[in-house]
Amino acid sequence: MKSISETDLIINEDGSVYHLNLLPEDIADTIITVGDQDRVRDVSKYFDRIELRKGKREFITHTGYIGIKRITVLSTGIGTDNIDIVLNELDALVNIDFNTRLVNSTLKSLNIIRIGTSGSIQNDIPMDTLLVSEYALGMDALMSYYVHAISGDEHELLDALKSHFEHVKGISPYLTAADKTLMDVVGKDLQRGITVTAPGFYAPQGREVRAKTTVPHLIDHFAAFSSGNFRLTNLEMETAGIYALARVLGHKALSVNAILASRTKLEFSSNPAAVVDKAIRLVLSRL
Repeated sequence: MKSISETDLIINEDGSVYHLNLLPEDIADTIITVGDQDRVRDVSKYFDRIELRKGKREFITHTGYIGIKRITVLSTGIGTDNIDIVLNELDALVNIDFNTRLVNSTLKSLNIIRIGTSGSIQNDIPMDTLLVSEYALGMDALMSYYVHAISGDEHELLDALKSHFEHVKGISPYLTAADKTLMDVVGKDLQRGITVTAPGFYAPQGREVRAKTTVPHLIDHFAAFSSGNFRLTNLEMETAGIYALARVLGHKALSVNAILASRTKLEFSSNPAAVVDKAIRLVLSRL
């Protein structure tokens, strides 16, 4: 077996992985990801005890316990470019021997649950809803660089989506389903939908401030898609990358979205912190 080179996997002098600054023993098998650094504390304040606090750049990590359940909460920052770093380095921590630089003979599968904020693109999904991503549609280019196998059901739905967006130049969307076990346990009674992961916050999500968008009425176009019982429900910036890379690397992933905005009604939540806290408490109670 070929060892992984020092430039393909960079390990710091203290033995930690390059960006996350974590050692293999620092993380639990259950990982909660959040975008905002401050939200790490919002999650870990519910831990019975915290055994580790580490941070480097935008990547803040707390590991601790609720009862006997060990949990890690980690901030990713914004976007699938950061997800590329986080998912690969989490996988390296559990599936690569940092001394030999060889892949472990027995691979570990992590449970990765994103708790994030999002905007609805359907009139009947009100603000302050908690929505779980049954599928995630990536409008970014991340998975163009990875071999990514999808199921027959995913392929059929993706073909319909590609047809719907065929007039939008320069995109090659990808689609991945949530892990069914996590969906049944954590998302069992939440509203479900297809989450759109955009490669930016402004024009890629249909916003126009001063710079002009090349795709007018993008939100309307998102909202108009339907295929059987499926429709696009909400917009954010990480879920598709998490789902797809988790699939590639053999991990389980689920995204729970706190809907803070209605993009169709042009409204924003009056108490966003309470909605996010509701999502945090729900996820922790079900792990």
